[in-house]
Amino acid sequence: MQIPSAPVDHSADRTAEKRELFITVNGKDQVLLVDPWVSLLDLLREHLDLTGTKKGCDHGQCGACTVLCDGKRILSCMTLAVMKNGSAITTIEGVGEPAALHPLQQAFIDHDAFQCGYCTPGQICSAIGLMNEGKARTREDVKELMSGNLCRCGANIGIIDAIMEVKTGGSNE
Repeated sequence: MQIPSAPVDHSADRTAEKRELFITVNGKDQVLLVDPWVSLLDLLREHLDLTGTKKGCDHGQCGACTVLCDGKRILSCMTLAVMKNGSAITTIEGVGEPAALHPLQQAFIDHDAFQCGYCTPGQICSAIGLMNEGKARTREDVKELMSGNLCRCGANIGIIDAIMEVKTGGSNE
């Protein structure tokens, strides 16, 4: 007969597991001590108080958490913060300012490309990343390449119209 052992308290070990993270967020250098299991999404929202990036499904299926990492779009809920040591992250808070909106932000307003607004930060960051990639040549390409960002309100046509306007420099082809 085996005698069960007493539960082991590993809480003291957790501080030893923290990692130093050097990251630039919205142009500001950050040095943080984080647990290795903290997602980039949770780092942004809970440690840096940047709540514009939304937690939707927390499984990489909806795109609400999309941010830019070194100019490329990534799902922050599926990315461990420590994986991005030395990277430059741009969240919706770093895209534009109220007095100087990014052209995509203005196009979203002009095309009524949001209803509830929950997916909008991820949609805008994803669209900027899409344009940085240079792969979207047609409206169908944009639809396909934005398919990982879900809008449950039905503003998809306005979203695609806004992206096309900025992508084509004003003509909404």
